[in-house]
Amino acid sequence: MGNYINRKTMLDARSVHSIMEDTCQKIAPLWSLENFVAVNPYWGLRDKSFEEAANLLSKTGGVQMTMPVSFYLDAVRKKEISYDDLENALSGYDEFEDVSVHDFLKQVERESDANRPRRRVALVADVAAQLTAKDWSAWMIERISGWAAAYFDKGQALWRTAAPGQDIFTSWKIETLTDVTPYIMGLRGFGKALKTLPNEPFQAATESIERLQLTEKSLGIYLHTLLQRVGGWSAYMAGLDWDNRLYGGEQGHLLMFLSALLSWESCLLDSVQQPDLKKHWQENIKQLEEIGNEKQVDSLLGHRLILQQAYDNANQRQLIQQVNKANTKKYIPNREPLVQAIFCIDVRSELFRRNLEHVSSRVQTMGVAGFFGFPVEHVPIGHETGENQCPVLIPAKTKVMEVIPEIEAHQKAVKQRLLHHQVEKAWKSFKKGAVSCFSFMGPVGISYLPKMYTDAFGLTRPVPHPASEGIKYGAYQQADISLDVRQLNDQAVGMSMEEQIEMAFSALKAMSFTDHFARIVLIAGHGSSSVNNPHATGLDCGACGGHSGEANSRVAVKVLNNPAVRKGLAQRNIFIPDETLFVAALHDTTTDDVQLLNEEELPESHLADLTELKEWLALAGRISRSERAVRLLTDTGKDIDKAILRRSKDWSQVRPEWGLAGCNTFIVAPRERTAHIDLGGKSFLHSYNWKSDEDFDVLELIMTAPMVVTSWINLQYYASLVDNKNFGSGNKTLHNVTGGIGVLEGYSGDLRVGLPWQSLHDGEQYQHLPHRLNVVIEAPIEAMNKVLEANGIVKNLCDHGWINLLAMNEAGQITQRYLGNLRWTSVSESEKGALVA
Repeated sequence: MGNYINRKTMLDARSVHSIMEDTCQKIAPLWSLENFVAVNPYWGLRDKSFEEAANLLSKTGGVQMTMPVSFYLDAVRKKEISYDDLENALSGYDEFEDVSVHDFLKQVERESDANRPRRRVALVADVAAQLTAKDWSAWMIERISGWAAAYFDKGQALWRTAAPGQDIFTSWKIETLTDVTPYIMGLRGFGKALKTLPNEPFQAATESIERLQLTEKSLGIYLHTLLQRVGGWSAYMAGLDWDNRLYGGEQGHLLMFLSALLSWESCLLDSVQQPDLKKHWQENIKQLEEIGNEKQVDSLLGHRLILQQAYDNANQRQLIQQVNKANTKKYIPNREPLVQAIFCIDVRSELFRRNLEHVSSRVQTMGVAGFFGFPVEHVPIGHETGENQCPVLIPAKTKVMEVIPEIEAHQKAVKQRLLHHQVEKAWKSFKKGAVSCFSFMGPVGISYLPKMYTDAFGLTRPVPHPASEGIKYGAYQQADISLDVRQLNDQAVGMSMEEQIEMAFSALKAMSFTDHFARIVLIAGHGSSSVNNPHATGLDCGACGGHSGEANSRVAVKVLNNPAVRKGLAQRNIFIPDETLFVAALHDTTTDDVQLLNEEELPESHLADLTELKEWLALAGRISRSERAVRLLTDTGKDIDKAILRRSKDWSQVRPEWGLAGCNTFIVAPRERTAHIDLGGKSFLHSYNWKSDEDFDVLELIMTAPMVVTSWINLQYYASLVDNKNFGSGNKTLHNVTGGIGVLEGYSGDLRVGLPWQSLHDGEQYQHLPHRLNVVIEAPIEAMNKVLEANGIVKNLCDHGWINLLAMNEAGQITQRYLGNLRWTSVSESEKGALVA
């Protein structure tokens, strides 16, 4: 770190480094398109209240954390928000203690969402733009984004322009010193100023801070604004640091990137040909200090925050009334079902589970995080490295391989896939080569016409499914997961018997599924089908790291069907009957088809039962497709099944499915609390029985993992809706994939984060609404408080308004609301609905 001291501002190196690190922690991670999992973009601000975060982000990035006032006033007019909802929201603010709802609404109506000047943080680029009428910020983003796309390229580019083996700061500095655009833009001293900065990133950052004459009071808010200005690439580097922290790799990507941004700003200050720039910059530093010290929320923002709270209150009220009314009569589930079907907690599973149970009373469904308690790294056929099939919050524990049992068939499949990739690479180079591209279009390009025709009309799939790419379909169907312990590239793969027993025990405990096993237990992972969709993995299983849950389902079934594992479980008081058969399946959430994965291995003793199960799954799929078709605006006059299937293969389709749009609730309780309720495909459902959770270890696991993940999903949708410019990805039809990492909207600009607008709106109305997640847990309040007290991150999420926590009693009634700081209050009489004693 050195002993460098900024003499003008009295900022020593240790303080600078600490402030830089703290600022980097405010940036939420982003993962690349190959595993595009949901991210809470406010994650780095979880130690602040929702209101404090809204105030800070509005100043540093111009970020909106609510909808426009008109949206809420419209909801009031439609009676979606009641006066009671508004009164409850106002009661949380001392300054509105004596203000009636009527007077508040009149005051709000006089305010305007537009034409209201707000104090915001300005960078050197902004001050220079005001003096020179040149958009230096947009230019900076364009140049940095171009370098970053080349540096992090994952093989998309034919020619790699960034030198391999260099760290982020070194690569950026070399690239920028050879870039002639600063000179063209009139910054003739830019290169000279950059050359004089140290080559070591932190030293360059510290010297840049001295050149900028930033003070300790101004530095934090300035750095936060600087990272937000290139927020997409900042988030991507935060994601790299996240993974390296989880798996013991080298961190500091975002710190080096911040050093590059600081260097850029300081060089810009020194090279813009405007004599008054430094004077205006000094005035701006004083404003930075003032803005950083301001705690008061702007009145317009304050009004919108109250309206948002009222909107959340209305959603909670409707949920409480729906659940409590439905649970006035005791629901008695089938205690001896033929089939127990375990699905992911995903909201799309709620709809299918409800329809499956409706089709047959002999089916009982359960919900658990879709990796099923088996956090594995899955190595596909012909690959040397694997994919982490687990939530990004936890590391994969073991590596397993995809194999074809017949050795010769497996070796042949490996050769096919390797050859396919080599040919594809060569063909891509030929098509896009400087010499061959024109000749390709003539004699060769015309041969693509038949394929283009069938693809355009949805008769064929434009590209092979990623799982089976490069392998003949017949061979791919024979593929399975091997748990045998072996070596792969000097690394151990497979699972020992001890690991299998431990994972099986933990998984069954997490499901509250330790007895009363049915004859057939279906474990259904889920994935999606779409083409020409950069965000396709965002429709797969987030609990499986943005991949299909097929591998986890196969592993779980292979482990739980193993007699040796069952013997080990019996020694831990979990007794699985010999006649119980675990069956792997994959639920395609786009088409609602459910495919059995290990059908050829199933014994004859269960074939009649499985035939019946397949009929139930097919019928539930047809009902589910009919239900989803209405929301997808599919022409119901045609064959719905064919229309939905065609949609999954249509390369012009911007909405192959709605994903998790609408998600607003997470219910942790036995299935009988919700089995008779239509939750509209908006609720995550996790099976849990607190009476069998003696030490409440499972409750702690649920509240610290699935509850956090569902909050991430909910807040990604929320943020993408309320501010798609900063936390979404804009118009899907304008997307260009860059570096195989993410998308740009158009041909340049920052890396876009979050969801495209087409994933939130159908062209006529919103398909997702701005509701913060309601979490309903059936467990003693003392037990939940103990979990909150022991886990600061989870407590912050609940205390600061990022999650609305509710308690359900043993009668299935929602009766208590969490207030924060381990305090609870009874749900009001107007909310309770048909509450029973």
